[in-house]
Amino acid sequence: MPTGTVLDVTDATFATAVLEESKRRAVVVDFWAPWCGPCRMLGPIIERVAAEYGDDVAVVKLNTDENPQTAMQYRIQSIPAVKAFRDGKVLTEFIGALPEPQVRQFFSGLAPTPAEKAAREAEELAAADPVEAERRFRQLLQGSPNNADAIVGLAQVLLQRGALEEAEELLGRAPTDRRAKVLKHHLFLDGFAKRHAGEDIAGEARANPRDPRAQYRLGVLLAAAGHYEAALDALLESVRLDRGFADGAARKAALAVFDILGLDNPVTRHYQRKLSGVLF
Repeated sequence: MPTGTVLDVTDATFATAVLEESKRRAVVVDFWAPWCGPCRMLGPIIERVAAEYGDDVAVVKLNTDENPQTAMQYRIQSIPAVKAFRDGKVLTEFIGALPEPQVRQFFSGLAPTPAEKAAREAEELAAADPVEAERRFRQLLQGSPNNADAIVGLAQVLLQRGALEEAEELLGRAPTDRRAKVLKHHLFLDGFAKRHAGEDIAGEARANPRDPRAQYRLGVLLAAAGHYEAALDALLESVRLDRGFADGAARKAALAVFDILGLDNPVTRHYQRKLSGVLF
């Protein structure tokens, strides 16, 4: 999305212009219609306040008359309605033509903190200059040791240069952050694939279809290669054969794959139901 402008979005562009963009910065959506008098009053206030935040907050407008699908999806029953999105989800919202002081208060919680901005700048730098990005992440962590953005960003830089042990130790400082969890899962999967590179794990599974260990090992190897659906088939088969094998290793590996795919992924939802059927 171009920065510093207010875009009109549609049912067709909403996913990209709002949901995807909100993974990079907050996106404020003004749901309006041309016939709505309060909408015409609120719109300029939103644009004026948003301009003060520069590129830190994006603002888009959606005409509810022309885009009923999105309006229905977000249960827009009265306009003007304003929703702020972050990471693909509604963060906060209000209905009606609020006065400017209240609109300012609404925006005040959307802009990134200085630490968040510093982490984002370092992340953008990582591909072109990983050494400088690493320096910035470390500097940021000195003043904000639990900053999840900096922890994940530094861990990614460390992984790229092969500092696996330091990266894994660092990720342990952000146990609830999904990005950190996913990186730890990839560390485990990649390590498994390297340790067993010379073994015929697929052949072992074919020769021993009722061995939970063989099915588990196949599932992990397939997950390491990115074949997630086939991996989940093998892991769920291991659970079906012996749910207690290695302290529930196959179930834990399946949950790790769910983390990697994301809980909203259709594959995740499908296999979550299958896993529940096996377990219960």
